[in-house]
Amino acid sequence: MNLDFPALLVAATIFTGLAWLLDAMLLAPKRRRVANALVERGAARDSDQVHKTLKESTLVEYCKSFFPVILAVLLLRSFLVEPFRIPSNSMMPTLLTGDFILVNKYAYGIRLPVLDNKVVEMGEPARGDVVVFRYPKDPSVDYIKRVVGLPGDRVGYYNKIIYINGEPVGQVPAGVYIGVGSGISMSGASERQEQLGEVLHDILVMPRTPGLEGEYVVGDSEYFVMGDNRDNSNDSRYWGPVPESNLVGKAFRVWMNWDGANGGVDWDRIGMKIK
Repeated sequence: MNLDFPALLVAATIFTGLAWLLDAMLLAPKRRRVANALVERGAARDSDQVHKTLKESTLVEYCKSFFPVILAVLLLRSFLVEPFRIPSNSMMPTLLTGDFILVNKYAYGIRLPVLDNKVVEMGEPARGDVVVFRYPKDPSVDYIKRVVGLPGDRVGYYNKIIYINGEPVGQVPAGVYIGVGSGISMSGASERQEQLGEVLHDILVMPRTPGLEGEYVVGDSEYFVMGDNRDNSNDSRYWGPVPESNLVGKAFRVWMNWDGANGGVDWDRIGMKIK
């Protein structure tokens, strides 16, 4: 079962905020009236009885403590930056299993949490961007891929080469890939540098492994995406383009990597810019 964390955050924010508000508007005034009545009957204002009368319930105390924190996390995660963990090797060699990445949530517009309605236009994906999006076949699952085709493009994929509107995307051989840890399974793959728009990045291909080939036309408000590990990626070649409404944000940095197959933290990847 997938945990709907944004919905949980919104619910927690509403609950703690309402509990605090209702106490401030209804219960706290009542407690003060009772305390004042005790003072009028002779009780000392600093007595234990008065303090006990004015004391908030444990639930309200917790809500007052947690509300600002939960609200801050909700705002930060919804509108600025959200962390994600890479679960597979489909974006090798750019991203490895165990990478923890940061995603810019406002790069492609500001959306309301849970509802995902865009309320502010900020920009559009560029060719070569690494994007996080909700998987069109199951929006409860987040995917990460690279934008290859923009709205209106004719994207072809033949003999391990991308064609954009009939023009091949440039590739330069970069040797044989030698993987470590979780990436060791791709050792021996052909590593190549590919130029997508203004982005020069590395990809992996298995020259002798057959792949799905064909040509695709990208519709309006859609994006054609592919993994950098071309022969080990479930992407738009198999299930079609990503609707603009499914975009979550642009991946921009690795903040941590944990690779249990390679002894734990890979310190060299911490802070690495994603390109």
